[in-house]
Amino acid sequence: MTSTILVTGGTGLLGGHLVPLLDGHDVRVLSRRAGNGAHVTGDLLTGEGLDAAVTGIDTIVHLAGGQKGDDVATRNLVEAATRAGVRHVVYISVIGSDRVPLGWMRMKLAAERAIAESGLPWTTLRAAQFHDLVHKTVRTMAKLPVVPVPGGLRFQPVDAGDVAARLVELALGEPAGLVPDMAGPTVYPIGDLIKSYLHAHGKRRPLLPVRMPGKMGRAYRAGANLTLEGATLGRRTWEDFLKRA
Repeated sequence: MTSTILVTGGTGLLGGHLVPLLDGHDVRVLSRRAGNGAHVTGDLLTGEGLDAAVTGIDTIVHLAGGQKGDDVATRNLVEAATRAGVRHVVYISVIGSDRVPLGWMRMKLAAERAIAESGLPWTTLRAAQFHDLVHKTVRTMAKLPVVPVPGGLRFQPVDAGDVAARLVELALGEPAGLVPDMAGPTVYPIGDLIKSYLHAHGKRRPLLPVRMPGKMGRAYRAGANLTLEGATLGRRTWEDFLKRA
């Protein structure tokens, strides 16, 4: 049986992988501006148009996010979803949202809570940083004449396509609450990620070890952004990603 599914953030990196995987279902993509026939218009931050956008929707896959306002946007979305009688909200969050003392992480946690406390059936998946984001980070760092290497900082990068496939599985299943985190198959010190990027692009840079201070440094050194046991693991490795980047 097909479902009517609304995807927020459907034109972004993750949405670009996910929407095609929903072929065979009635899929609508929420956009702030009018698009093609599959797009519906609504503004998550103001709430304008959301009631119309969620009317007749069975499942919402909430991928939209930014550097600020995710908690407000999510509250607006679930309020409209509640009024419309949506049967399932699936949300993508980030590993460490409840442990890393960053404002962005606290915002993601607040968005998680808005969904969990909404009274709607829900599923939340926390994922590690995507290969694409880690690649952008190390590429920016590698432009410096001397590359700082924060001591103790590790990443567990995961493929966006693998995460998209997992989210589709969850969206087509029953609401499951907070499911096991999803991470890449390997944990890398940031220095190894930088070195592999430089090697892949035929570059050389001196590396300078630095120490991250304060609560954030302690959290990252403790692995608060990692899930070392019990995670669902993606298949595509960082090395595979670099070959195609």
